[in-house]
Amino acid sequence: MRFIETRGNNGKQKQEVAFSEAILSPISSFGGLYSPKELPHLGYDFLQKHINSTYKELAFDLLNMLNIDIDADTIKEALDLYDKFDNPGNPVPVTHVKDKLYISELYHGPTRAFKDMALQPFGYLLSSLAQKKQENFLILAATSGDTGPAALETFKNRKNVQVVCLYPSGGTSDVQRLQMVTEDAKNLKVIGINGVFDDAQNALKKLLASKDFNLALKEKNISLSAANSVNFGRIIFQIIYHIYSYLELVRQDAIKMGEKVYLDVPSGNFGNALGGYYAMKMGLFVEKIIIASNENNVLTKLIKEGKYDLRDSKVISTTSPAMDILKSSNVERVLFDLFGCVRTKELMDSLDTDLYYELTSSELKLLQQFFDADFCTKEEDSRYIQEAFYDNQYLMDPHTATCFKAYESCADKKLATIAYSTAEWTKFSPTIAKALKDQDNLSDKEALELISKQAEVSIPPMIRQLFTKTIVQTDVVNKEEIAKEILGFLS
Repeated sequence: MRFIETRGNNGKQKQEVAFSEAILSPISSFGGLYSPKELPHLGYDFLQKHINSTYKELAFDLLNMLNIDIDADTIKEALDLYDKFDNPGNPVPVTHVKDKLYISELYHGPTRAFKDMALQPFGYLLSSLAQKKQENFLILAATSGDTGPAALETFKNRKNVQVVCLYPSGGTSDVQRLQMVTEDAKNLKVIGINGVFDDAQNALKKLLASKDFNLALKEKNISLSAANSVNFGRIIFQIIYHIYSYLELVRQDAIKMGEKVYLDVPSGNFGNALGGYYAMKMGLFVEKIIIASNENNVLTKLIKEGKYDLRDSKVISTTSPAMDILKSSNVERVLFDLFGCVRTKELMDSLDTDLYYELTSSELKLLQQFFDADFCTKEEDSRYIQEAFYDNQYLMDPHTATCFKAYESCADKKLATIAYSTAEWTKFSPTIAKALKDQDNLSDKEALELISKQAEVSIPPMIRQLFTKTIVQTDVVNKEEIAKEILGFLS
């Protein structure tokens, strides 16, 4: 599998790179990203072959088909990290909730969010590559709440890697914050920033592309990489669970093999949706990918109107904070796949300089062949949480709830819909307590206990233990101070 650059080549970097090169150095020419040069076709026989496969068996065969330059033993060892999930044999249970709506639960890993699905094996692969190259790497992660805990969990105490995680101070749930600031491994650094997630992500991209910062790292014999979904090492593992979830519907006799489904994805940075898009391009039987947003609905406007408009836009604080994002990095990979590198560079340059771009009518028509979208208000989100629990006995987090709105408005054919639950209810318990019991101003701990009793569900030990752990990561800085803070950590 070879990778090429979304914004074209600057004449200084390689025209194409292998998978290992793309994940170790994820930013390409002109600040672009690496994307697959071509994708294999799965075919009916591949899917039928794996109708009774375990998740790890499917994942190994798919990665083998993608022909990445990682040896088989290392891949198997990376996939063995799924044994840390609640049910190693079925790490992604798919639950029927109502009508033709099924929920693919991606949150049964060690940090209770879907980022574990990719970051658990990815962290192992990257550390293994660093050790084989006998090089030291700094891994940067910017988080809106879930990437950070998952990245810290997978990389802690691993050899040849140090990790710096940037998060918006005050912009995550308390549980998410505690998952980060209580991490005490010596190779981890957590930095809160005065700003929003977009500030953290922009800072990460600037540092990845900064000659001065990379030179300062080189003097310390350290190379630079990233754990965000700008890194294709994340995306490759996010293709797998879309295929697995489809096969699970076949196993449940909800659909017949070859029948199309909708994929309904709560989307912030678009990595989850991109995994579904690549699965669709590889031949998974998908009618459309439905993008569910909150009131930060730039993706809805892009897919409905063809306009990506950040002029006069500010991040709106919502009850689904992991989606409080305006600049979704992985949209760029879709633009590249549909329109090529020249047009992608033109669009991304316009977004960078003018905070705006607009697709032509023919480009929008092509985009809409694959995607539909809608957004959910905070009030609607609360109502869907309430209805799912009281009407369907299903407890879900506020990000999953956005999918219910998109399901009602976008799934216009009578096909099964797979919606993706990206976080366990424990990560956002005050929001759920407000929806279910109309109780305001509860702490996370109080809300967890209330919901646990109301729903007769247990609080997982890794969440309960957070409230007795010592806070060791206390730094909060302005975005201009991030580079200095990181270099200080490395010293």
